[in-house]
Amino acid sequence: MRAVVLGAILFAVVSAAVPPAVAAGDTATDHAAADSRIAAAEQAFLEFLDAHGALAIVESGLDARYLGRDRGEWAAFAGSKRRLLDADLSALSGRTLSPGDARAVGAMHASLDALAVEDETTGVLEPACGDAGDRRLDYARLRAALVACYVKFGNALAFEGGSIDRGTALQLLHVVDEPARRKSLFDSFLPLWQALYGDGGTASPYRRMIAMAALEAAKHGSEIDAAARALGVGAAGVEQWLVEILDAWRQASDPGMVEPWDYRYANSAANRELAPRIPPESLLPVNERFYRDLGADLGQLRVMFDLAPRAGKSPLAYTDFVTRGRMSGGQWQASLARVVGTYPAGGLFSLNELVHENGHAVHLSAIHSRPAYMDWPDTLFTEAFADVPSWSVYEPAWQRRYLGAAAGETASLRALFGDVMLDVAWALFELRLLRDPGADPNVVWTAITSRYLHVVPHPEVPWWAMRVQLASDPGYMVNYGLGAMLTAEMRQRTTEAEGSFDSGNPAWYAWTSEHLLRYGSERDTRSLMQDLLGRPVSPAALLAQIARCRAAAPGPSPAAAD
Repeated sequence: MRAVVLGAILFAVVSAAVPPAVAAGDTATDHAAADSRIAAAEQAFLEFLDAHGALAIVESGLDARYLGRDRGEWAAFAGSKRRLLDADLSALSGRTLSPGDARAVGAMHASLDALAVEDETTGVLEPACGDAGDRRLDYARLRAALVACYVKFGNALAFEGGSIDRGTALQLLHVVDEPARRKSLFDSFLPLWQALYGDGGTASPYRRMIAMAALEAAKHGSEIDAAARALGVGAAGVEQWLVEILDAWRQASDPGMVEPWDYRYANSAANRELAPRIPPESLLPVNERFYRDLGADLGQLRVMFDLAPRAGKSPLAYTDFVTRGRMSGGQWQASLARVVGTYPAGGLFSLNELVHENGHAVHLSAIHSRPAYMDWPDTLFTEAFADVPSWSVYEPAWQRRYLGAAAGETASLRALFGDVMLDVAWALFELRLLRDPGADPNVVWTAITSRYLHVVPHPEVPWWAMRVQLASDPGYMVNYGLGAMLTAEMRQRTTEAEGSFDSGNPAWYAWTSEHLLRYGSERDTRSLMQDLLGRPVSPAALLAQIARCRAAAPGPSPAAAD
């Protein structure tokens, strides 16, 4: 996950430009004044964003104080920087700007709109999970209440006399051999699902929220629309691609029907084979070694890690800026990133997620642009790029080098794409609900998973509600589902240009930084991919990877483990 902002609500970064303002005069003095104001605005932009990054660290619960300031002090400091920035931007509104400066000002406005930082001095408390049933909540507060349910229930799933967090439960669903234990693990999500879905009626919290999301999308567009725009297609084109990808998996995977609690297990022979070699304490060192071999030393990049469990911690892994890159004393100082996650169980699933998050971290460190563009690019590209290195975890060459043993190729690929296809299914699920918010989510999810994932229908169980993003930012899952198409394209083109990087390649980071990462919010997905590929994107590279799974012989039924 690329980032979480205040209140654990996720906002997509929107790269938009505003037209240059036209003033009455157009003199050298006007231009000099505008140049001075733009420089001041860009400096204030960086200072505000850095203050926000510090405030987010304190808000996350990592430290009560950061760099000597507590939450209130950072909130006040961020507020003062925002006021200075707003004054500088306001002063530019009546001046003639060059096209380049107008785009830069537009990028800053778009970043600020996307960040949507609330004034922490107001003392307004975020909604609790129990507030989700309050029909008076507006869209933003209802989403916040649902995210609070993931914190309350998702961080404390009751299992075998103890409690585990949601991420650990998902990891264990890949490797627990006994069917009855897998079913018990699956059922541990029921309190969370009940909090979101209630009795399943139109007044239930999630169904009220998705109806609001559809209204919001009709006015301002959704993540689905943003992804479609980023690739130069319509929503219908996005849906066509998602269905094509899922249908390729339907044909390549084992046709035997499995229960929903067995789906991950059925595709995860590689996870189980390699589990003894991936204890929790190995995750970070393996990540660090892999990225060093790619030419991206996480220590030298000063990536901050927040991986220890704690009460109230974010229910999902994410990466965000700590500080933005800038020139200082004639030298470039790269952005600093913070990676947040909890991985008490180890395993291939957790390892993949941590490599993904570090993909975000090295991306942020590589951005080297003018201050106005020191922000995330399109969310679709951002999530897709982070999977470029993380997919390597499922390649036997990577496993042999970093784990000392490898699972078979088809078993490894089934482990990868079994999870990827869940993301594609969630993307299609959200697309269809945003188009028809009156539809029953259970029915929509069951239709998708039974047809394409060979999952036994259980329309009585809202097991779609496993991902926090479904509540925090409806439509966000398209960035993973459709992003897989971009990931496959980037992996293929990078290999063609610089050679394989699955077992390390010291040229990888420099090459990807130059061709993909350094621009920040300056360039959009469509132009980046067009320049990289020399053509529009297509699902062909991803479909070719899915076809590699066809060689897998049907495995034993999960029930055979009894």
